[in-house]
Amino acid sequence: MRVGLFVTCLVDLMRPRIGFAALELLQAAGCEVVVPETQTCCGQPGYNSGERASAIALARKAVREFADCEYVVVPSGSCAGMIRTHYPDLLKDVPEAEREALRALSARTYELTDFLVNIAHYQKNTKTSIKSITYHDSCAGLRELGIKQQPRALLAQVEGTELKEMAECEQCCGFGGTFAIKFGDISAHIAERKCENIAASGAEAVVLGDLGCMLNIEGRLRRRGDATTQVLHVAEVLAGQTGRE
Repeated sequence: MRVGLFVTCLVDLMRPRIGFAALELLQAAGCEVVVPETQTCCGQPGYNSGERASAIALARKAVREFADCEYVVVPSGSCAGMIRTHYPDLLKDVPEAEREALRALSARTYELTDFLVNIAHYQKNTKTSIKSITYHDSCAGLRELGIKQQPRALLAQVEGTELKEMAECEQCCGFGGTFAIKFGDISAHIAERKCENIAASGAEAVVLGDLGCMLNIEGRLRRRGDATTQVLHVAEVLAGQTGRE
């Protein structure tokens, strides 16, 4: 199947190896992967800030870039949620002639672990030297797309590690995009609570599916003096790209 990889602007700018890990996983699942060089943002920052015009412009751009792809896969519950859940809200603001293409893009877009489990039926054993991990359920993926068991099912295929569920694994990390900027003190308090739960789990690494949450959690861990707990994207673990293999 022909799959378009929507890398996301944050992955491209801050941690490209997540994109390469996602590419490796999709290829291992037997997909023909296309990565449009002109792709940029899904439009979520503008949409969340009330800038519908910029969100629509970026949605139209994505429609053109992924027009020949059977599926679009995103290594981010947040960005996948924007395309799959919120793009339909933009339909009333575009000409009727454009609506079907936008609706179709939304319908064939999947978060990475959801695609691997439910569409590609991915099964491949990976080994890791990380003895224990805990999983943080990022808000957008969990609440907008129902991403819960998919990453856990894939991580169960990783040999050599144990999943230790943290308390309040479904609670927010405090990032929330512009929320962390507008309400810094509240965000820091929420992140601190998340880090306390990570520490209490006793896991060597916290794994998740959104880079924004990763950056927020890792920043807080380091500021509180934890220099050892790894913060990893689920794609990195599944592809064996944790920096310790």
